[in-house]
Order: sequence, then structure tokens, then C-alpha cells
Amino acid sequence: MDIAFPEDELRPLSCTPLTRDSGNPQNVGLNDVLGNYSLTLIDSLSTLAILASAPPDKDNTAANALDDFQDGVVALVRQYGDGTKGPAGKGLRARGFDVDSKVQVFETVIRGVGGLLSAHLFAAGDLPITGYEPKRLTKLEKYRLQKGEIPAIAWPNGFKYNGQLLRLALDLAERLLPAFYTKTGMPYPRVNLRHGIPFYVNSPLHRATGPDDHYEGAPEITETCSAGAGSLVLEFTVLSRLTGDPRFEQLGKRAFWAVWNRRSPIGLMGAGIDAETGQWIGHYAGIGAGTDSFFEYALKSHILLSGHEQPNLTTQFKEPHPLWLDPNTIYAPLTEDQNSPEAFLTAWHEAHAAVKRHMYSGMHHPHYVNVHLLTGSPQVYWIDSLGAFYPGLLVLGGEVEEATETHLLYTALWTRYKALPERWSVTDGLVSNGMGWWPGRPEFIESTYHLYRATRDPWYLHVGEMVLKDIQSRCYTDCGWAGLANVQTGDRSDRMESFFLGETAKYLYLLFDSEHPLNKLDAAYVFTTEGHPLIIPKERSDPVVKKKAPRRTAARRKDIKTYSGLEYTDTCPAPPAPMPFTISGTAARTDIFHASHLMGLDSTANTHEITGGTSDFMGNELVTPTVGYTFYPWTLPENLMPVNGTCDRLPIKPTTTIEFPTNSDQPIPLNGFNHQFVNAALIRVQDGVYVSSLSGLKLGMVRESPSPFRAIDGPVADAWRVFSINGQPLGRDEQVLIPRELIADLADPWFTRIRDSIMLDIILQLNNEPVINLTDIVHDVMLDPESRNGHHEPSSLVHAINSGGGAMSKILSSIQSLQSRLSFQDSPGAALPAQPDDVIQMYRGHAITAIAPTGMGAAPVIDVPEAPDPFQGPRHEELIWSRIYFAGEACSGKLPDEAATKHEVIIMRRGGCMFSEKIATIPSFTPTSHSLKLVIVISDEDESSNGENLIRPLLDKAQVTPSGLLRHNQISMVMVGGGDKTEELFRRTRSIGLRRRYHVESKDIIVGNIAVV
Repeated sequence: MDIAFPEDELRPLSCTPLTRDSGNPQNVGLNDVLGNYSLTLIDSLSTLAILASAPPDKDNTAANALDDFQDGVVALVRQYGDGTKGPAGKGLRARGFDVDSKVQVFETVIRGVGGLLSAHLFAAGDLPITGYEPKRLTKLEKYRLQKGEIPAIAWPNGFKYNGQLLRLALDLAERLLPAFYTKTGMPYPRVNLRHGIPFYVNSPLHRATGPDDHYEGAPEITETCSAGAGSLVLEFTVLSRLTGDPRFEQLGKRAFWAVWNRRSPIGLMGAGIDAETGQWIGHYAGIGAGTDSFFEYALKSHILLSGHEQPNLTTQFKEPHPLWLDPNTIYAPLTEDQNSPEAFLTAWHEAHAAVKRHMYSGMHHPHYVNVHLLTGSPQVYWIDSLGAFYPGLLVLGGEVEEATETHLLYTALWTRYKALPERWSVTDGLVSNGMGWWPGRPEFIESTYHLYRATRDPWYLHVGEMVLKDIQSRCYTDCGWAGLANVQTGDRSDRMESFFLGETAKYLYLLFDSEHPLNKLDAAYVFTTEGHPLIIPKERSDPVVKKKAPRRTAARRKDIKTYSGLEYTDTCPAPPAPMPFTISGTAARTDIFHASHLMGLDSTANTHEITGGTSDFMGNELVTPTVGYTFYPWTLPENLMPVNGTCDRLPIKPTTTIEFPTNSDQPIPLNGFNHQFVNAALIRVQDGVYVSSLSGLKLGMVRESPSPFRAIDGPVADAWRVFSINGQPLGRDEQVLIPRELIADLADPWFTRIRDSIMLDIILQLNNEPVINLTDIVHDVMLDPESRNGHHEPSSLVHAINSGGGAMSKILSSIQSLQSRLSFQDSPGAALPAQPDDVIQMYRGHAITAIAPTGMGAAPVIDVPEAPDPFQGPRHEELIWSRIYFAGEACSGKLPDEAATKHEVIIMRRGGCMFSEKIATIPSFTPTSHSLKLVIVISDEDESSNGENLIRPLLDKAQVTPSGLLRHNQISMVMVGGGDKTEELFRRTRSIGLRRRYHVESKDIIVGNIAVV
């Protein structure tokens, strides 16, 4: 049960300004944000500008807010100057932001630079304020405007606004430029606004900044995060477009792509990354802390840039470098693709697809879990309050259904605690590790706002009212709005974050003001991750390339898995129609109780008990719930509850466990390399887990319908998936790799080996091929890393044999990279190993994927003794077939008689005629031990040798001889991919064999991720 809320015993607050912790420079939780430059005022200006469009009321809110906005600008300029180099550029406190403060680059950009830019756009009239029509003084238009200057606008307080905020934003951003001198293009996490980066000893500016007496002690860490490095595009692009200074846009975009290009082979990004080396730090991937705003800026950069032409990439060289600090000079210019809005949209689509594939859990009620960066295997089950932004982002991306269902969970969590705890454990049903604070974060309010704008469902207005009343009752003080140090006890923190006024209050206000001009603005504007509205004014988007750029998409990495089953959304759906006889479609959802149950609301004392007679904002009387019972839906009055509502069953999928008996006598050939499993016979490899012994093996399986797996001829309707092995979770796309010899004699309805009648492997023995021994490979790769000078690189022997096609190739490629990948898991600073660049590298394993044909002319694949595994044990004997005939396309007439009588294999190229016509060119022959056994058709280059994109050939007619007679001895045919490269490989072949593929079924249902190798 949750702790009660003894809010009458709260500790007193000091009500003093919050300043940097000068006595403890390492207090980054405070000092990273506070730069001693009036942060709260800067972060709040755009909120004041939004309140200035309030509807008329007795308190004259709009006029007062506009006065406060303009007076705030005047006060800021008085303290920090007007951003020019002359006397007016010196304020009472500093010339610009020339202050001795070490701050975090990311926080300074989103709060400081973003806040100044947004306020400037309101002041200049580029963003709307009701009744504010800037009248520019025409006299200045006769003169050439300087960088960051606009024609002056006269304000009622006597101030002439001519771009002071824009120039101050430029001054602040220029002080961050030293942080971008890195090899990776990602900025160092911190910079001193006056001294630059003397604390980063590897920076090229380290010595140029002078003595480092001010920063003694431990070296500054170079760890940043995906969000911190990749969430600069919006602010920096707007700054560049408004000032004509391209430095910032290029740096922000380059940092974004630097992070994106380091995503793992399954498309995931970690939270921590080293700005100097580009290596991931830690192996968690999630949507919350560390990665959140990266996803946000992928989609919002597309929105912001849409409709604007490409920036001119050569402008940066017009000003002399010594006076114009420009880290772009150490990098190659960005490509047109990297500058295009379409590339950012592609990045969002692929990022969301990876999240949906690996992090989205449909068990119980949809939510997102934290997974392993490389494998996608679940690591921890907690809900991060920062992740509450994601439903709102999904709305902007058109994914309204997913947004609605995941937002319900955060709504239930808020209901339980009257706030969102920083982290909540799904498995324990409690606040995780004492992380029960809520500092006034806006993410949940932000998503509620976007969902209401997309659906107009009154449910979200009631959610907003719940949030507003909770904040008023728990956080309001005489001197501001405090955060909660503990959501369970109600104890307040002696601190008000700037984002409470900059974001939380802003989104709450806009939620209830449907007629606000921002809510009706038909333009490509976005809210930054700090809640600041930004737009690129059309008339001032130069410098640009004066030609229309073609449609671009982001460059794709060959090693990244894509998920064809997930459709990308390119349009926003219309608001859903309400269900008949209901007012709220969300309240009438049949899965609405699922979120409540996952949060434990149905067994938790109600913390929102309201005395009788209380009404909501619409005048509806609220029902007083019974103590110990959760009123659900939580914020709706009884008259809005759906009549005779029904609820779906909890989406708990059938699970089962298969456990093999322990056999101490069973040999374990691969042992001693266990980094994650108790059983030494299990090895975590690139594609999953390699099982070398069934002794004591325990497989947890879940039955999924529809299945996430696909057969060669279409989707699998129903399948088991192994989700854990010996208690350790597996990623959604990880396989369990079991040697066929281990299960050859098993006969059990829960675990049966079934031969694949469609897919198989062609095994080749090349002339002068090396002898390969799998045990030696594993020993070389895993036991003796020091022999390779301490580097985690595969040995030259492994390089020499590389991987082949099919399931067997996967185990070899996995073992090749096993040492480096396990080192990555155990050593957070290790980099991801490189992936194969070209399919030709996969041929050297001498296993090529083949597919059998279909149709009335298709004969079963010939049943012959299986070829041995090419990767285990020395092999000197030849395979079963050694005589090969190359027939070209075989479309120009009858082949020579000896092609069928003296050769066991005929190689044909696809094309020129139908498959049935190719078979008809083969002479009639009497089967002997030396005659034809198999026809292999080689398809095009784009159908690779490892089976990707292979299409089953169709033999639409019965097999006939060249004379047209029905063929008595049917000929087996298979098709392989790879084009000329595969044909060249066959020409180097000494002998050929077949190795059949198998899968595992349990109770006649396929186990989709067990690969028999």
C-alpha cells in the first residue's frame, strides 16, 4: 500500500533565490543548469508571451502578461547588454554572457539559447500575440542591418526592440562553440562561458585557452548522452537562419547524425556516449532519461525544416577563421541528404520502428521497457517519468492509437501518487530505488496537451484538471512552485525549476485555451524540448541554395535490421469519431482498466477523495469515492461514464516452459566463456544464444498470435517464441541456435525437429580451401585476446573464413564478433565492432542458401546424406558431387547428352525463358550414380547468397523432355542468389553437398526463434 500524504507536516521552504553551488563545483545536478545568468527569467519569457494572448477576463491577464513580457526583456537587456560590441553591449552584470560559469552545453542550449530565440520571435511578431502588431520604425530601414539586428519596434514602456534577444542568443551560443572541437562532431558535455574548455585536455583548444589554474582536480568526464548531443538542431538551426550565420545549424545537425550513425545493428541507441571516442557507455536503451529528446528532435527537425530550402554550405568561409571560431572547419561539410528535412523524417521512422519492435511490451498493458543496446533483451522493467513525453511525440508523428494506450499508463501512475515519481518499478509495483521525486516535470502534461489537440476528447481536459488541482494543492508556496522531494510523503524540495514556468505551466494553459493563436497557427512551428515555440520565418530563411533540392532520405547502414512489418505513418489521422451514446472515446475504451490494474489502482486506497458538492470546471458534480476503492475513470464525473461499458480480458499471452533433464555425462564442447548464463553450455553471441548442451536447459516460451515470424511463403499465423533461456531474457529478434546433432533423436510433442521442405543450404568445398576447426576458432577468438596486442579483433584465421549463408553462417559470424561484443557488455567504454560491408565476404564460409520451387512441375529436393557442417572439424574427403556443368541461361535449345549423363549438377542462370523451359532443355537420361542429381539456378545480384530477397521459382508445367514427352525421372531444382559472384564461386568449387534445414515445433506450432544449425 502507498504511504499517505501528511501534507500538513511539510518542512518549511527558504524562499531564497537558487544559485550555483560554488563550494562544490562537482554538484552538476545544480551547476549544470544554473549559469548565474537569470535563467528563470529567460526560460519564462515565452510563457509570458503566450499568456499575453489570454481571452479577456476581469484580471486583465493578457495586458498584464504582455507588460511583464516587455518589462522582462528590458530588465534582461539592462543586466546583460544589447548584444553589440559597443558601449550598449555592456550591462550591469556582464557584457553578454561573459560570466565565469561552467555549464552543461545541452541545458544551456535548450533553456538559454532556446528561451531567447523564442522570446525574440514573439517580440519580432514572427510568433503570434493577440493584439500585438509590431510597428517598425522606418528610419532604420535606410541603413544596412547588422548581424542579429531587425528594424526597431517601439514599445509602450519606451524601449525600442531591434533584436537584442537574438544578439544575446548569438553571444551565448558562440560561448558554447569550443565544446564542439571534437573528433566525433558531438560536443563535450560542459563548457565555461568565459574560459571555454580548459578542462578537456584532449581538445585542440586546450592549450590555446591559457593556464588552467581555475580548474584543478580530477579530469572532466567526456561522457554525454544521446539526448544532450543530438538535441541541438532546432535551436541552432533557427539561430543560423535568423542571423545568416551557418555555424550553428551545421554543428547541431552534425552532432545529430554523429549520434544516429552510431546506433546498434538493431537500430537502438544507448543513453551514454563518449564525445571524444564515440563509444557507447553502458548498454541500456530506452525512451526516457538520456535518449528522450533525440527522438523528439528527429521528428521536429523534419517539421521545422519542411518548406525551407537547403542552406548554403559555402557561406561559412566568408569570415576569417581567427575572429570567427568555427569548429566546422575541422569537418567535411554536411551532405545535402544530411541537411534535408526528409532525412530527419526517415531517422524518426526508423528510430520509432526499433522502439516499437524491441521496447514496446504488449503484455498486460502497453508500456516501454529498457532493453540491451545490442540484443534487444529486456534489462530492467521501470517506467521513467521523462518517458511520459513519448505519447505526445507519437501524436505529432500520426501514431495516435499507440499514444492513447501508452498515455493511459502515465495517467494511472499520476493518479496513484498525485504526481509522477522519477522512476517506478513495474515488477515491484513500487517507486524504484527511492527515486520518488517530481521536480515539476512537464512531459506528462505535454503529452496530454498534444492528445487533446489531436482527439478533442474531453477525457484529457479532466486529466489536465486533475493535474492542475494536484499541483495547486501540493506545490504552491508564497514564493513560487516547489517540486516534490517525495511524491508519497508530499515533502517539498526547496527548489523551483525553470522548466516549471517554461513548460509545465505553459502546456497546462494551452490545454485549456483552445482558441489561443498558437493552437490555431497554420505554420511549421514546433515546441522545443524545453517548451519554447520556434519557427523559421519565411522571409528571413536565407542564406539558401537557390535551387529546389530533390526529395532526400537518410543514408542507411547495411548492418541495421529493418522491420517491414511496421508501417510508417506519413499523415496525421483525423480525430476519431466518438462511440455512439458516449462523450469520451478514451473513457469507453475496452482496455482502459488494464492500465489501472498494472498500476495497482484497483487495490490502492483512493488518494483523490473529494468532499460532496465539489464540481469540476464544467460544473459537473464529482462523486465521492469509497475509501479503499479507486474511482475509474479517475477524473470523469459519473454522467460521462460509458453506460454498460465492457472491458477486454487482460492481454496475458499463453506461456509454457520446456525443461531438459540434467545429464552430467553429456559433453560440453564450448565452455568457460559464460558472461551471462549460469549454464556454461550457453554462449551469448551476436544473433542470440548458442546452445552446445541440452543438459539442464530451461526454455521459457510465449505463444504469439499473430506471430512476429514469417515463413518464406507468407506470415505465420501462430507461433511460440522463446523469451527466456535459463531465466535470462532474450531480445525479440534473438535466436536460440541449437546444433542439429543435439536434437536428432528427440521425439517429444513439446520439442520436435521438423525438416524444412523449402529452404536448404548448398555446401561448397573450394579448391585449396583451408581446414577449419570450430573449436580452434572459439579458442583463438575467446581465450587468447592478449595475443592480439590487447585489441578485441577477430584473428586472421577468422577473417580468412568469414561467414556464409543460412543459419550456419549466423553462428560463425556470431563467434567472430563474440569476444568484442562480450567485452562491450562487460566494459562500458568498448565500441561496437564493425559489421560485414559486402555480401561477398559471406561466401567464404561455403554455405549458400537455396530455395526449392513450387508448382506442378516442382520435384522434391533429392534425399541424400547431409553434408557435414563446414565449420566443425577437419575435412579432407570430398562431398558427394564433384562434376558440374555450366549451362548459361539454358534457353537456346537442347543441352548436350553428357550434361545429364556425366555431370551430377547443372548450373543455370536465371532469365531468358521460363523455369519449366530450362528444365525441358535437359536431355532424357537413365539415372546412374554419375548422372544428374540437381539443377541449381543462380538468380540476380540483389537476391543475396544468404537468402535475403529470394523468391520461390514457379514451375507451372509438368516436367518434359526436349521432345515434349512427360519426364519419368523428375529433376530436383533449387535457386540461389548472388548473380556473377555466386557463379564465380561455383567455378572455384571442388565438390558440392546439401545440408537440410530444420525448425522446431511444439504441439504442432512452430517455435519461431529456434534455429537448428
